[in-house]
Amino acid sequence: MPSGQRRAPSRSSAPSATEPQAPAVIEKLDNALTVLVVGDFLASGLAEGLEAAYAESPGVRVVDRANGSSGFVRDDYYDWNGQIGEILEEVNPAVVVVMIGSNDRQQLVVNGQPERPQTEGWSREYKNRVARFTATVRRTGISIIWSGLPPFKSSSMTSDMLAFNDIYKKAVEEAGGTFVDIWDGFADENGAFTFTGPDVNGQPVRLRGSDGINLTRPAKRKLAFYVEQPLNKLLGNATSPRIEPQELENLPPPGIVLGEPIDLMRTHPISLAAPQAGGNMLLDGGPIAATIERSIPAPRAGRADNFSLRKKADAPKSAISEETRTAEPAEDP
Repeated sequence: MPSGQRRAPSRSSAPSATEPQAPAVIEKLDNALTVLVVGDFLASGLAEGLEAAYAESPGVRVVDRANGSSGFVRDDYYDWNGQIGEILEEVNPAVVVVMIGSNDRQQLVVNGQPERPQTEGWSREYKNRVARFTATVRRTGISIIWSGLPPFKSSSMTSDMLAFNDIYKKAVEEAGGTFVDIWDGFADENGAFTFTGPDVNGQPVRLRGSDGINLTRPAKRKLAFYVEQPLNKLLGNATSPRIEPQELENLPPPGIVLGEPIDLMRTHPISLAAPQAGGNMLLDGGPIAATIERSIPAPRAGRADNFSLRKKADAPKSAISEETRTAEPAEDP
């Protein structure tokens, strides 16, 4: 070797000890509960986020059947009301997650006549299509979670998304499902569109693409985080990373907690301040006991819990005003 030249360092094919290791792939159980995600391109991003969320849960499988350019308006391109029944039969999901509407700012043809977005005729037909969709899912007995839409860079588009969210919220709650309001997670302190914001760990990140429409990877994971809250309530122990096939087989149907009555027709919208799944608080912030109807026996005459006669006897007549007799009883704290 000529003087003054250094030998090139040899390269080893072995990976460096400091290189990050790829996460282990957790195989899903054959009887894993399926979460079906349907909708448009935002739904596809949501599915990606949910796959990451349940990557270490062998009892939960996420199936993405979103169609990026679809919606409820252009049923000539893709007819969700015509397809959802077959998809449900094919996939046989435990829960359906929906996110749709970003492509629906287009005119509708109603009885052969074009209707511009947000007109009376347009809104009536659009609501009918959404109601038909939720009714189809409801007839199968499958739980449904509907993610609301975020704001967009375009102010007019943002305004339309607010109107769509109102439609979705009413329709899904009437169908016994859960509406998830994600708006504040993708807006600034004034509720307006923002490119950046905190991720699921509270770190500032870029949430939207340069077009002000598409979601970044951290945004997809953040979106999934909000949907996880009601979803975990439905899936129960199926989300455990150590669940066994036999244990999964013996779990109650999604949404049913053993030993607790449940009103399947009553659900609540999930706010961004929702607590972590579990504990003794509901997702709407109320205690569990507050939503469970209990049968309290009526007091009997002469029994210690009969206070009615005692109250009447103790209270002076002059203290019982007309206002007191007609006032509504105070609610329990």
